[in-house]
Amino acid sequence: MAKRGHGEGTVYRHKKSGKWMAQASIGYGADGKLKRITKYFETRKDAQDWLTKVAHEKNIGAFVEPDKITLGDWLDKWLNTYKKARVRKTTWDNYETMIRCHIKPAIGHIPLQKLQAGDLQGLYNQKLKEEKSSSLVHRLSLIINGALKQALKEQLVYRNVNDATELPPLKYKEIQPLTAEQVQKFLEVAEQDRLYAAYLLELGTGLRRGELLALRWQDLDLENGRVFVNQTVARVRDENGPRKTKLEYNPPKTEKSKASVPIPENIVWELVKHQIRQQEEKGFFQGEYQDNGLVFCSENGGQLDPRAFTRRYERLLKKAGIPKTSFHNLRHTFATLLLEAGEEMKTVQELLRHARLNITADIYTTVTEKLKKKASAKINDILFNGKPGRE
Repeated sequence: MAKRGHGEGTVYRHKKSGKWMAQASIGYGADGKLKRITKYFETRKDAQDWLTKVAHEKNIGAFVEPDKITLGDWLDKWLNTYKKARVRKTTWDNYETMIRCHIKPAIGHIPLQKLQAGDLQGLYNQKLKEEKSSSLVHRLSLIINGALKQALKEQLVYRNVNDATELPPLKYKEIQPLTAEQVQKFLEVAEQDRLYAAYLLELGTGLRRGELLALRWQDLDLENGRVFVNQTVARVRDENGPRKTKLEYNPPKTEKSKASVPIPENIVWELVKHQIRQQEEKGFFQGEYQDNGLVFCSENGGQLDPRAFTRRYERLLKKAGIPKTSFHNLRHTFATLLLEAGEEMKTVQELLRHARLNITADIYTTVTEKLKKKASAKINDILFNGKPGRE
C-alpha cells in the first residue's frame, strides 16, 4: 500500500525485490511534465527519511537533481563550454594541461555530486608531497573553484566544497638573476649577434619574452625613448591547422601590462642601428621579405619562435661561460640591478608593470634582505664612526 511522505512523494514496497521504493516529485521538465526521482531502501523508515530530506533541501534551495556526471567530465564541459571563448588561448592550454595531467588522474573519476572537500584537500596535499610548487596548487584550486562555481549556478551541486579547503602560503621561487659582472660578460658575447639589440632592450626594460618578440616599430618612440607594450606572442595549440601549434598575438592580459616603459639612451642608439641593419636585410631579400613590421625577426622578416629565441640566448650564455638560466631571469636581472643600485621598490614595480607592490616585494625578498643588511651596516658606521666592535 502506497504511503504519502510528508506530502512530497510516495513510499511503497516493490513486489519483485521486496525493497521499499520512495518516489519524490522534483518539479516540471521542459515538456511541462512532472519530474520524479526514485530510490530503493531496505526499510520504510529509510525511504520516508529520504523523502523528508528531499523536501527539506527543496525548501531551503539546497536540492540538486541527481546526475551521474563525474568531476572529470564536468571539468571538460566547463573548459570547452564556458572558458574557451572567454580566455586567451595560452590560458586555455594551461587549464587543459592542469586538468589532464593533475586533476583527472587523481580525482576525475569521482561523481561530481559526491565530491567532498577532503578529496580536494587530498589532491592539494599530495602535490605538495610530490614537491610541486605552491603556485601550482593555487592554480589547481583556481580551476576547480571556477568549475564548481559554475556547477553551483546550474544546480548540479548545492555547495562549492572547494571553499572548505586550505591552501599553502603562496611562495615564489628564489630568483636567479645575473650579477653585474655576468651581465658584462654576456653582452660582450651577445654584441656579435644580430639580435644584440633585443638582449640589450630586455636588460634595459625588463620586458617579458612574449612582449619583446611581439614588438613592432610602431610600438617604439625612439625620439622620446619609450616602448609601448601593445601585444604579446606565444606558441599555442592549433586545433584546425596543418601543424599542432602556431604563433598567436594577443593584447597584454591587464591594463597595467600595457603601460609604456622608458628606454635607456644608449639602447635607443642600438635600436637605431638595428633598424638600419634590418632595412639592409629587407633590400637584400626584396620581394621575398616578410614585412610584418616586427622589431625583432629573422633575416627575411619572419616571426621569431619564442622557444628558438630562448635556445639562441642559451647558446650565448654558454659561450660567455655563464651557467644556464631562463630568459625570464633577464627580467629579474633588470629589477635586481636597479634595487641594488638603490632604486625604490615602488619605481621597480611600475617599470615591471606588476599589478600590486606586494607582488614585487614578494618576488624580490632575497634582494631586499641584502639591502636591509647593507642599510644596517651603514647605520652601524654612522653610530660608531666606523670603530670595530668588541674584540
